[in-house]
Amino acid sequence: MTPGTGVERVFEMVRKEFRQIFRDPRLRRLIFMAPVIQLIMFGYAVSTDVRNTATFVVDHDKTQTSWQLLEAFTASGYFRIAGHSDRPADLVRALDRGEAIVGIEIPLGFASDVQSGRGAQVQLLFDGTNSNVATVAKGYAERIIQSVGASFVAGPRPQLIDLRERAWFNPALVSQDYNVPAVVGGIIMIVALLLTSLAIVRERELGTLEQLMVSPLTSGELMAGKTIPFAIIGLIDLALVFAIAFLWFQIPFRGSALLLITASLLYLLSALGIGLLISTISKTQQEAFMASFLVYMPTILLSGFMFPVSSMPDVFQWLTLFNPMRHYLEIVRTIFLKGAGLEALWVQFLALTVMGAAILTFSAARFQKRVG
Repeated sequence: MTPGTGVERVFEMVRKEFRQIFRDPRLRRLIFMAPVIQLIMFGYAVSTDVRNTATFVVDHDKTQTSWQLLEAFTASGYFRIAGHSDRPADLVRALDRGEAIVGIEIPLGFASDVQSGRGAQVQLLFDGTNSNVATVAKGYAERIIQSVGASFVAGPRPQLIDLRERAWFNPALVSQDYNVPAVVGGIIMIVALLLTSLAIVRERELGTLEQLMVSPLTSGELMAGKTIPFAIIGLIDLALVFAIAFLWFQIPFRGSALLLITASLLYLLSALGIGLLISTISKTQQEAFMASFLVYMPTILLSGFMFPVSSMPDVFQWLTLFNPMRHYLEIVRTIFLKGAGLEALWVQFLALTVMGAAILTFSAARFQKRVG
């Protein structure tokens, strides 16, 4: 057997896979349209920014001073007045029914207390059901009240501390710039998992896998012929979603494109290896589909995509070290927003390389044993 025959057999297997993929219009839509739709939806939906927060106001004072305070709230863009009343019970009812997230109660004599310098009081109430929104809204409200309160004080005041703050890598603190690169990692993972696991299991269900096993193809060539097409499709999807991140969402990119491509290749190897592993333990496409999502959800939750890794219990922080998505998201976010190089990311690159090689090697060995 000449060395070229093995390459030719793999090439023919890859051609067969591409013909089979593009013959199914539903599969074509899944491969190329679904990642675009998911990125656009998640890019807008996954946001920690708090805007136009529904606010209920009870103003007992009804003076120019209290009006200025409320005007500062609405002018900030963070709050939207959803209702007014003279009764505190209406404010509580609005919070109970979910009609408002923030409640502001301004007591009688607020303006006179401000003008006399005695110090005025304002009560803020928050719906803590969504703790993240309540915490962010609380911080915004406190800063607005402090700023307005300082403007009410007449006469020169000694400035003991000159505070000048700046967000270093994301000056506008836009959560979209932080979240969209992470969404790309999630999309590539689920596409690679589903395509690899379902395709091989489908061959087994149809009985064509047994036909391939008795062909001149070796188990290694069969595995290569099955995974290479999905690796190419994964790279195409990767280029597509990154193009949307740049052109549609206009996410800033300050790093090296070569580093980003290298990290994506290593990450894709891990995703394909996990999909291949799922295919070896699943007998039907339904099993492969459920197993993919059972793997995908913990991978997302332990990646730092939704919740900071530092806020997790120690045991789960250790578990995240074995999650390739965590290391990939750290690389992508750092390259996009900070523009850091390999000297700052070599640990993450090493982890992706080791895990990708280990997962793919183990999956390939199990696949060859299962086929054999």
